[in-house]
Amino acid sequence: MPLKLDGSCRCGRICFSADSHAPVPFMRCYCSICRKTAGGGGYAINLHADKQTLKVEGKTAVFHAGLDDGRGGCRVSTGERHFCAACASALWVFSPEYPELFHPFASAIDSELPKAPSLVHMMLSSKAAWVEPEIGPDDKCFDEYPDITLEDWHRARGLWID
Repeated sequence: MPLKLDGSCRCGRICFSADSHAPVPFMRCYCSICRKTAGGGGYAINLHADKQTLKVEGKTAVFHAGLDDGRGGCRVSTGERHFCAACASALWVFSPEYPELFHPFASAIDSELPKAPSLVHMMLSSKAAWVEPEIGPDDKCFDEYPDITLEDWHRARGLWID
């Protein structure tokens, strides 16, 4: 049975819950969007949850980040970053390219989360100069996106919850 995640914003105006088959907070994203919207330590941790089980009390605000198009311009991300308009707590990211999933920020989860046996550090090419990643002996590092999904990482370690 999947782990039920319960989350909320800091001021309590928004509460949410959802089921997760992959609840271990193992991946740290150092991209400027995650860092600036949800990463007080210089990174954010996104979890994996089933969108069809998402229940929300309260109304979230949504932010679409601008992305460098590589030609001096900008395009708007399809990713929806949900947050509380009252206290600005980052809550989750939803990408319409993967409609069955959404990615709660571990920092918004009130439930007890399992400890990760190792970490994946991604988007290290985007990290801020002041950030000193704490890289363990079994951790994996990627300048851009990793070659493994949240689901694959959990399954490979026997941590996927059916």
